[in-house]
Amino acid sequence: MADTQFPNIVRVDAHAKVMGAPIYAADMRSEGQLHAVFAVATVAKGKISEIDVSAARALARVKMVVTHEDVQGLKPAGFLLGGGYAFQSLNPLASEVIAHRGQPIAMVVAETLEVALHARTLIRVVYENEPFAASISSSGTNTIAQAESPLPQQLFADTVAGDAVTALASAVEVVDASFYSPPQHQNPIELVATVATWEDDKLIIHEGTQNAGAIKFGVAQSLGIPPENVTVISPHAGGGFGQKNSMQMQTTLVAWAARQLGASVKMVVPRAQLFTNASFRPESRHRVRLGADKDGRITSALYDVDAQSSRHDLFPLDYTSAAARLYGIPNFKGFQRIVQTDVQTPGYMRAPYEHFASFALDTAVDEMAARFERDPVEYRLSLDTDKDPISGLPLSSRFLNECLTRGAQRFGWSSRNPKPGSMKAENGDLIGMGVGCGCYKAATAAAVATLKMSRDGDVTVSVGVHEMGQGIRTALANAVARKLGIDPAKVDAVIGDTRGAPQHLTAGSWGTATAVPAAEQAAEKLLVELGPNPQSAIAKQGLDSYEVRIERRAPGQPAQLAEALHSGRPAPWGPIYGEFISYSYIAHFVEVRVEPTTRRIRVARVVSVADCGRVISPRTAESQVKGGVVWGIGAALREETEVDPRYGGFLNTDIAEYIVPVNADIGRTEVEFIDRPDPLINSTGIKGLGEVVMTGVAAAIANAVWHATGRRLRTLPIRVEDVLA
Repeated sequence: MADTQFPNIVRVDAHAKVMGAPIYAADMRSEGQLHAVFAVATVAKGKISEIDVSAARALARVKMVVTHEDVQGLKPAGFLLGGGYAFQSLNPLASEVIAHRGQPIAMVVAETLEVALHARTLIRVVYENEPFAASISSSGTNTIAQAESPLPQQLFADTVAGDAVTALASAVEVVDASFYSPPQHQNPIELVATVATWEDDKLIIHEGTQNAGAIKFGVAQSLGIPPENVTVISPHAGGGFGQKNSMQMQTTLVAWAARQLGASVKMVVPRAQLFTNASFRPESRHRVRLGADKDGRITSALYDVDAQSSRHDLFPLDYTSAAARLYGIPNFKGFQRIVQTDVQTPGYMRAPYEHFASFALDTAVDEMAARFERDPVEYRLSLDTDKDPISGLPLSSRFLNECLTRGAQRFGWSSRNPKPGSMKAENGDLIGMGVGCGCYKAATAAAVATLKMSRDGDVTVSVGVHEMGQGIRTALANAVARKLGIDPAKVDAVIGDTRGAPQHLTAGSWGTATAVPAAEQAAEKLLVELGPNPQSAIAKQGLDSYEVRIERRAPGQPAQLAEALHSGRPAPWGPIYGEFISYSYIAHFVEVRVEPTTRRIRVARVVSVADCGRVISPRTAESQVKGGVVWGIGAALREETEVDPRYGGFLNTDIAEYIVPVNADIGRTEVEFIDRPDPLINSTGIKGLGEVVMTGVAAAIANAVWHATGRRLRTLPIRVEDVLA
């Protein structure tokens, strides 16, 4: 493994994006293209007793209005985490049953979007209402202990090490804290859009997605056609954050309508409907109990979770496994309960479990440090470990303490007065300084990569990964160019395209760690077969181009799991790789300013230091960290999807009322990387970055607010009223 840092090249797609050249699904236009929209349920639960679409069908330029009475023969695609392809098992327009507010009840297809929208208003529906549970605190929920559920326990079992109950009972000092997270929505800039076109019996789908493979096989299954007859193209996605990680509710219906009408059909799901027709971060309650001995060493932790799911699916929970790995706590017990409510199925969102797990655990750790009058950084340094506390396996690499040490120095932590409320700015603002840490599993997935070099020296690499703004094209270009000794500008990455290579879900921080080693191995194979100057060899052989193909698995990954890649199903592996375990780590240092009269909280400064293995594209990696910090600020201080307890559903279904951070909320952000390759996880030493960057941010902010005000706050988002004197 080369121990040299990668060059900090410019982003290869920067110019094209600035010029508006990339085409997203919503940009697709063609002659005779039709437009589809959903009409959605206005009740939280019940049945359709009558539906009248005659006025909508009679409207000029309306091509189709379909309800559950019209759509026949479509097979379920199945819940992604139940072995299927879709974000939930519920199929729209499958029956008269209404499972949640906002569920589609009809689809209108018209020559123009304006006509389709007008026709939707002409649909008349009579419902039979049923009692519903809008949140985990509502009556009528159904609670299931995850350990007793039919979920695959090898992935989602409760986390246990030692005897946490006994150790807690003998602790000298105990922190017992309860935490709450509201529902939150991903809100990527690009809306979910699908364009379906048939060419004879071949279906072409353009959709911004994190999982073109799931769409290919899911739509084929639903329509009853061979998967090889489906092509899914997603060269760009304008953000995903977990919401686009599987087949969406509208995809099959749009494809079905296009076949029925013999025309291209496009649906762009409006943002308000994404709040009820796409996945979201579930509401959750957490209780953390930490026990420490007389020296302040944390000897035990009990972590209980209740988190939301739908009635029709069990969305699995995995909060406790990351919490157990953050520090060296020898006795740990995690217990997780799934609370079924009348909503669509939740999903993954921006460090889905680890974000709040790090918030709950690390604010409790901060409180324990205060109990012993220990410096928060020094206290965390003392909690380090050289092995996995749960399995006992060695860690492939762990530089969290180096993240803390470097971050403290760069931040100027030594200037912090430890007494809460003691630091003030010249304008009277209360200054708070806080630290928070996070970790995220370093998983990788099976991958197929093809690499073609032309006689001109241009290289095309195709691999199963998706561009969502994270800069994977730049990472691939940088890695392949370095292997082949060519200019990165000569490398073109064909990704998010089922024609190029089997497309695997890009999520969970395994995208770069999966795609880059595969692309590097393909480049190495080219050099083995053609020698150190492959372009010259191609010319000497009189060829126009030369192509190689490789297929790789993660260390210790069973072949049958890797084969899932070829059927559009997830094939990730890790963080346990048989003989070792691998995680990425990060430390955040935050300075907040609390206005003394209004108590408005502003994040003035952030220093983040990450241990993510080898950094392949320094420029885009830095941008990822800064983006994760922004999302952490949003989760800590701004974002909450409000639930309507009277009528069900969500209330603030636009970004005017669902508050995300803006420039005024973000101060100076500095980023640093350890940039040491992991020696075991893959040939390049990449551990993954995308998710870990958000973990620990909310904890650092909450700990800084405590330092500024003396208030320990355990409910997110932190509001002005929470810090009012």
